[in-house]
Order: sequence, then C-alpha cells, then structure tokens
Amino acid sequence: MLSRLLSALIHEGTLIVLRPGAQPLTFGEGKPQMTIRFHDRRAVLAFALNPDLKFGELYMDGRLTIEDGGDIVSLLDFLMSNLARQGLSGWHKAGRMARRILRPLQQFNPARRAKSHVAHHYDLSGELYDLFLDKDRQYSCAYFAEPGMNLENAQAAKKRHIMAKLNLDRPGLRVLDIGCGWGGMALDLARNARAEVLGVTLSEEQIGVAKARAAQNDLTACIKFKLIDYRAIKGQFDRIVSVGMFEHVGAPHYDAFFKKVRNLLTEDGVMLLHTIGRSDGPGATNAWIAKYIFPGGYAPALSEVLAAIERNGLIVTDVEVLRLHYAETLREWQRRFQVHRAEIARLYDERFCRMWEFYLAGAEMSFRHDGQVVFQIQIAKRVDALPLTRDYMIERERAMKLAQSGAMLFTTRPAPSSWPVNRPDSSA
Repeated sequence: MLSRLLSALIHEGTLIVLRPGAQPLTFGEGKPQMTIRFHDRRAVLAFALNPDLKFGELYMDGRLTIEDGGDIVSLLDFLMSNLARQGLSGWHKAGRMARRILRPLQQFNPARRAKSHVAHHYDLSGELYDLFLDKDRQYSCAYFAEPGMNLENAQAAKKRHIMAKLNLDRPGLRVLDIGCGWGGMALDLARNARAEVLGVTLSEEQIGVAKARAAQNDLTACIKFKLIDYRAIKGQFDRIVSVGMFEHVGAPHYDAFFKKVRNLLTEDGVMLLHTIGRSDGPGATNAWIAKYIFPGGYAPALSEVLAAIERNGLIVTDVEVLRLHYAETLREWQRRFQVHRAEIARLYDERFCRMWEFYLAGAEMSFRHDGQVVFQIQIAKRVDALPLTRDYMIERERAMKLAQSGAMLFTTRPAPSSWPVNRPDSSA
C-alpha cells in the first residue's frame, strides 16, 4: 500500500523510505533527494491508509523522522509540490470526498461550540504568540507591499490596506471588528481614523490583552472590547471589518453570518472581509488541521462566500486575491518559531513543538502548492455607498503610510470630489 501510494505521488525528486526490518524503498529519481524513517511497522500502515491525518500524527509522536535532505518544511514542500502535479490516488481521493460529505457536521458551530473551538487555539499561552508573531500580535496574513519588507512593516501595511478599503472618510464612524484578536486593528482604527470601535472575540486570552492595550494607549473612551459571539451583537455600525475570523464560521453558518452583517450595517455602511480561501472550488478541511489546530474551521471557495453574500441582499463592491503573501508570512513565523524553539518547548513540550512545526510548514505549503489564497472582499448594502473608482483606496493607503513614517499628520479625507459618494450625509 505504501509503495502504491508513493509510486503514484513521487515523480520529481527522490524519496528514500527506511522501515524497521526491511530494505529501503526508493521512489522517483533526481534532485531533490530526501530520506524519511518509519520507526515501527504500524506507523507504515497508518501512513499508507490515511496520510492526511497520520502523517502529522506520526511526525508529532516521533514515529516518522527526517533522516536526510532537510527539515519538515523541505519535506512538505517536496511532497506537496509533487501532489500538486500528480493529484490524489483513488483511495485517498475518496477519503477527501467523504470528509466533504461530512462537512456540515464537522463545521457545526453554534455559539457554545464556537467558543470551545476558539479556546482550543487562541487561549494558548500569550508568551507563545509573543515569541513568533510581530510586536502587534497580528495573527493573519501580512501584506508584503514592497520587496524586502520585514514582518512588522508587512503587518502594518496589511492594516493600512484594509483600512483604506473601509473608506474611513470622516471621524466618529462606528466600526465593528469581528474577531478582533489582541486588538491591533481596533487600536489603529481609533488612533488613525478617529473611529469609535467595538472589538469582539470569543477568546478569554485575547480579550484581556486587548482591554489592557486600550487602557495603556488611553483609548478606552473610543474602544470597547467584548467577549461575545457575532450572533449576539446588537446595534448598527458604519463600518465592519473581520480579519482571519471567517475561517471559523463554518459553511453551514454563512447565511446566518451575512444576514447578521446586513442587520448590523447602516444603509450606507461598508464591510471588509479578509479570509483564507481556496482557489480550486469547494472542498474540506485537512483531517489533521481539523483535529489538532482549527476544529470546526474551513477555508471557503470564493463561490461559496459570494453566493451567501448575494442570498442575503448584500453587494460585493470589490474583491482582491492575495496569493503568496500568506506563504511569506508563514515562512517568517516558522523562522521565528525555530529561533525560540527551546523556550516554546519549556512552555509546552517537544511534541507540541513538532505539532506546530508541522502546522506552520503545512500551512505555508498549502499556499505555495495547494490552492490556498486570501480573499479581501468589500461589501456594501447600497450600490452608491462607495466612490466609483478605486483611487480612494490608493490615496488613503499612501496617506496613512506617510503619516506613520512621520512625513505628515494623517487626517481622514473625503473621497475625491470628482467622484462623490451619493448619500444623504455626504456633505463632508
């Protein structure tokens, strides 16, 4: 079974497999060349039967190791690049189809279950995230707007990019941040756009840090953070932003999510949704990721998101696809993780470190080889809620960059007068 699986998969490069009490197996030819070892016979069978789940488990448990040719990043790069060329064999293709059939059950995320799923990942030690994220703790795709940007600058660029798309054209806008994380986006919205911000999350760890940061920055008068499910939010908002949260909603709940967005937005309101997605159509979450990293999570195809937006009476006003930005983000997270690996092992243990190495490496390669991308979708209730061209996005983004570099004071500016926003209160 192992030979059949790997013979069908490996066509570029060479994979040597070492097994207990057996001769080495060689698959493919040429460079690169990698060698892995299964440390017990049951590990071989487990991998052959269910590689999507067992590959990660065996690596976590030390029952599969890399003997030569690189590390887990190199191995996953090698395997997933081959998989991208060859596709799945019949048995494993059927397994993924079965997971897609079971998707409604796996992604059933009522409020209580959603909170449990969030706690599984986001209520880990804050010290862990400090060791590999940027200083603002942005735990989502950075935006590498220029060659050679470091992670801190790329994450700041991501926030500017999103804020420009929100068209923050006057002070005092009421902004809702769904899935506010540790509060970095909300802080920037209050400081740079003089907005009144409500940030919501289901993470106990995140809410405590976010509130403390608002107090430290003397922004408690214009920022509130609440531990609340998006379905329970009340009121109306001029702008809604959601970064890296939609992946936790679950496909069965997309209509409920966008119905809630419609009810929360003012008539001339605007939303910016930033989410991981897939470029190759609807699918299912990898079995190992669903079990160990993001239970209940799913990265949607654009067709699934747009259909739900349309069904709930909202208008898509702009879509941007960020392709390799998240791959570069994950590569930097992995590098920082390795720099601090000994500290992380003391926080948790070696098995945890191997689990996160596998997660970060697999996620990076999913963006390089497996059709994962990031969608930024701008949404409105009215067709005239935004300027007719995208020039305002570029202008605001540049203005914020100049302000943050100290070249000028940033003030919110109206849309270009040649393309007015046609709404009753657009006298600004």
